Amino acid sequence: MENENNILKWFDNELSKEQIQDLKQSENVETLEKIAFYAKQMQVPQVDAQKALAAFKERKLAKKEPKVIPLNFRAFLRIAAVLVVMLASSYFLFFNNNVSFETQIAQNETLTLPDNSEVILNAASKLKYNKKTWKDKRNLELDGEAFFKVSKGKKFTVTTDIGTVQVLGTQFNVKERDNYFEVQCYEGLVSVTFKDETVKLPKGKTFRVLNGSIQEVNDFNAENPSWMQAETSFEKIPLSQVIAEFERQYDLNVSLKEVDASQLFTGTFTHKDKNIALQSITIPLKLSYRIEGNQVTVYKYEK
Repeated sequence: MENENNILKWFDNELSKEQIQDLKQSENVETLEKIAFYAKQMQVPQVDAQKALAAFKERKLAKKEPKVIPLNFRAFLRIAAVLVVMLASSYFLFFNNNVSFETQIAQNETLTLPDNSEVILNAASKLKYNKKTWKDKRNLELDGEAFFKVSKGKKFTVTTDIGTVQVLGTQFNVKERDNYFEVQCYEGLVSVTFKDETVKLPKGKTFRVLNGSIQEVNDFNAENPSWMQAETSFEKIPLSQVIAEFERQYDLNVSLKEVDASQLFTGTFTHKDKNIALQSITIPLKLSYRIEGNQVTVYKYEK
């Protein structure tokens, strides 16, 4: 331990000559001298406190601000629009199970339902049903006129804004227009509900509601509706209803000039010739007409 203390004192030049001689006798002086030489070459880093503080402050001031990217509003709207379209498309693809059909003026269309029932849509008509629930509920919504050939099975229901028709398997025609509702049974038995009243229709019977009132109608013996043979037939129907049906078949605008639109018409008009059709309507009522472009004016016949 004493030699170790003497070595440390020797490095610091604190030994006397006698102590140095004693140390040389007990230790390898050459090794000690080398250690002393290299120790003097080593310098403890000197720190300038003021400069260090100034450098720290400069680094703090020079700290980069976070980069802010301005929002491109138009790009945002485009992205939002794309997302809306994708969501809407997903909805209609996976959740919307409604199947709809629509005919235009002067157009008929024959449709086959999932149970192989057949529907023939008259002009300017709409039909809709839910394909997902069809096996359990054969329900359809009708706006216009259609002839149905129903395959036997579960209850088959046609709903309109005025009344409802239910069958199990039969053939029938449903017509629902403004202030007009009519059901005709061509085969089997049809159940018609209007307000709180339900009526059973066998073959050849008609149920008609005109301006909210149930009408008495004569029996018929036709195999199918006349409009399926490109004709429309009426029995004691107001002229306004006849004119509206004519417009659906010919895409013409008809105006009445000093003519009573409520007078009743019985007869038939063709879908193939507008002049023959107008003559079929006007002559029995002692009326006349003129055509100017797509405008038809019906007026009282003058001798």
